[in-house]
Amino acid sequence: MRRRSKVNTAKQPMIRESAAAYDIRSMAEVFWLAFKSLSTEDPGAFLDHLLNDPEWYEEVADAVIAIEARAEPSRPFEEFVDELRREGLV
Repeated sequence: MRRRSKVNTAKQPMIRESAAAYDIRSMAEVFWLAFKSLSTEDPGAFLDHLLNDPEWYEEVADAVIAIEARAEPSRPFEEFVDELRREGLV
């Protein structure tokens, strides 16, 4: 029977390889397809985990605000800054 030799990791240098490059849209599509293929109960469980994570809850809340604001009228940033100056807020 052959004995395994113990490797002393403290003395061996760590070799880090660069991560594989990928297209963000392609990765998003993979996750979207995986989400859509979940069984009936699983999407709710996934969203429960997402919303119970404080960091991701903030991201989701920001996305909801952005989606709701899409229908609101917009104006140039310079016009907004000028209004703040007139009101003495800048």
